[in-house]
Amino acid sequence: MALSVAGATAALLPLPWLMVLDGDRARFALPGPAGTPFVVRWTHSVEKEDWEERFRIEPDGGLMLVATRFKTFGAGVPDQAGTDTRLENGWVIMDGIHRPVDPLNVQAAATEHYRLRYRGVTLILADPGPPKVLTFTTRDAPLFTMLPALLRAAASWRSP
Repeated sequence: MALSVAGATAALLPLPWLMVLDGDRARFALPGPAGTPFVVRWTHSVEKEDWEERFRIEPDGGLMLVATRFKTFGAGVPDQAGTDTRLENGWVIMDGIHRPVDPLNVQAAATEHYRLRYRGVTLILADPGPPKVLTFTTRDAPLFTMLPALLRAAASWRSP
């Protein structure tokens, strides 16, 4: 009896989530306590090289851009951002960026292979057809309300 009460209580308590929204629909939900890092990666449409932006969930639930890395400079790319810009293994890395981006909107085009790296797994963000604008944000909600989006995320996981 006590175990079932504890399980029911846990399912009803609000927990922090990283949400990927497709319009009003929760496409993915992932555990998102403060300090959780994640990466959005895509192939640049002009450079044809992968780019990554690294984010962190802040204590207030906001999203913070903390670093970026890419292979080549292109039009509109600053020569430095944050507190540390360096070349490492063929990547230009810019660390120490502290730019709030909440919510984060991404136009996930299939041709640019948008994906989300989260805790060692990759989720494919782009679908065939016209690109969708996906919104990354956080939300506190009970597990039972996030379960469908959490299960969609688990079903979409790819190994690195």
